[in-house]
Amino acid sequence: MPNIVIEGPILKDMEKKRKLVEKVTEAAVEAYGLPKEAIVVIIKENPPENVGVGGKLIADRR
Repeated sequence: MPNIVIEGPILKDMEKKRKLVEKVTEAAVEAYGLPKEAIVVIIKENPPENVGVGGKLIADRR
């Protein structure tokens, strides 16, 4: 059973999360040839105060 972890910024729109999980699942089904019920997708959301890019927190870059 493939586990796919998507790590990124907080996505507040539930419809966008649903679409993301749907599209990633479709791609994995095509790649692995497994039924969609065998694909696990986990979304890990990171607030901007917990992520640094170029030596600075994203929260400080805004």
